[in-house]
Amino acid sequence: MSDLRQRQTAKATSKSPSSSTTPRSKNNGSRDAGISILDIFRVLLTLVVASCGLSYYMTGESVLWGYRPWYTRWPVLKQYLQGPIYLTPAQLSLYNGTDTSLPIYLAVNGSIFDVSANRMMYGPGGNYNFFAGRDATRAFVTGCFQEDLTPDLDGVEEMFIPIDDEGDDAKLTSGEKKVRREQDRRLARARVHKQVAHWEGFFGNSKKYFRVGKVVYEDGEGEGQNKEKRVLCEAARKQRPLRKDLKGRS
Repeated sequence: MSDLRQRQTAKATSKSPSSSTTPRSKNNGSRDAGISILDIFRVLLTLVVASCGLSYYMTGESVLWGYRPWYTRWPVLKQYLQGPIYLTPAQLSLYNGTDTSLPIYLAVNGSIFDVSANRMMYGPGGNYNFFAGRDATRAFVTGCFQEDLTPDLDGVEEMFIPIDDEGDDAKLTSGEKKVRREQDRRLARARVHKQVAHWEGFFGNSKKYFRVGKVVYEDGEGEGQNKEKRVLCEAARKQRPLRKDLKGRS
C-alpha cells in the first residue's frame, strides 16, 4: 500500500508543473503578439526625427520645413521675457546703428521694431539707415525720404484726393461739391491708414524683425503738438490721381 501511495504522489507531482506551464506560455504569447504604447511612441519618434532630418536636408537650415515660431528665436524670446520697452524720440535716436553695442530700432506709427538682423540695410552706410532711430511713418506713406522723416501724418491724405477737372466740377452744385469733398477725404484717410497698417504688418510679421515696444512723447512733443501744417512733398503731390482717370477705371 505504501508503494502505491508513493507512485500516485510521484505522478501528481510530475503532472503539476506541466499543467501550470501551459497557460503561462499562452499568456506570454498573447503579450508578445500585441503592440504596446511604448512601441507606438518609438514609431512616432522615428517619424518625427526622419521628418526633421529631411527638412534640414531640403532647406539647408530648418528642421521644421521653414516654420520658425517666435519662441525659437532667442532675441524675440529674450524681449518677450523682458517685456516691452518705452522710449522717447530722443532715446530712440540712440538706436540708429552707430553704437554697435545697441540694437537697431525703427518705429512705424509709434511701434518700435528691432531690425538688427539686417544691419547691412539699416545700419550706418545702409540704403535705409535714415529710418533707423526714429519714427518716420510719414515717409513710409509718401515715399519722400528726405523731407518726411517724421511721425506726423497731418495732411498726408491730400496725396490720395483726386484732382478735379474744372469743367466737370462746374456741373455740380455747392452742396454736391461739399458732399464729394467729404467723401474724397474720408476715402483718402482710409488709404493712409491702410498704408500705415501695411508697413506695421511688414515689420511685425517679418521673420527677421520683431516688435519691442512703443514710442512715448513728453510734454510738448508728438503729433498733436505740431505748430503749422506740413506741406505735402513734391513726390506725393505728383502721385495725386486725376478724377477723370478714376472714372475711366470704374
